Amino acid sequence: MSIPPYHWWRTVFFLIPAISVYTIVLGTVSVFSTVFDRRGRLAHGCARAWSSLILKTTGVRVHVVGLERVVRHETYVFVSNHQSIYDIPVLFASLPFQLRIIAKESLGRFPFLGWHLRRAGHLLVDRTNPDRAGILSQWRALVSDRLSLIVFPEGTRSRDGRVGRFRAGSFMLALEAGLTVVPLAVSGSRHVMKKGRLMTCPGDVTLVVHDPIPAPRVDTPTVADARALAERVLAVVRASVDRLEAGQ
Repeated sequence: MSIPPYHWWRTVFFLIPAISVYTIVLGTVSVFSTVFDRRGRLAHGCARAWSSLILKTTGVRVHVVGLERVVRHETYVFVSNHQSIYDIPVLFASLPFQLRIIAKESLGRFPFLGWHLRRAGHLLVDRTNPDRAGILSQWRALVSDRLSLIVFPEGTRSRDGRVGRFRAGSFMLALEAGLTVVPLAVSGSRHVMKKGRLMTCPGDVTLVVHDPIPAPRVDTPTVADARALAERVLAVVRASVDRLEAGQ
């Protein structure tokens, strides 16, 4: 599909400066808010405002289906496929929950964005040497504070829209914490900003919220248990994304 060249100019001379301003201003407010709000709830409000501004400025229209399937103020692990870096603002702007993400530890070193992630209680993980005990401890602390998590278990963004294999690690943590998993299907965000490309384009994104799947009650979860849960959630997400990508 041919993309008009003005989208490149629009990205460089309008979108990047605008998003930079949003990040600096709201990132600063977010960090300062954690001085008197250690739970990071006000900081999350900044993250939702940042997400909404990015979507509106870019011209991204999000259509949410199935939000009535989840209960406000419950604690969930939202598991989503990953098509674009725009998936994060799509989910933050669309899901009315106190959300935290699991991200690469290196993101915590970025000015403003990284400062927000660290101060607002997001889980930053060193993928080369993950501390499972420490991660589980942080996870349980978030659960006790009624916070929900967003997980992208593919580990990377899809180039063609197809959903890749789900890694079992985050599902093991869900089993150990006894949390309910909510499958999410995102379609259309890859057309807004493709992997490896700077240019962004306006577009429509569909987010489908599927029925929650309670984590099986297992005293001592095994890798096999985590893989079984991962495959169950993957089947739901992949079937949904395939239908959306096919225009059904």
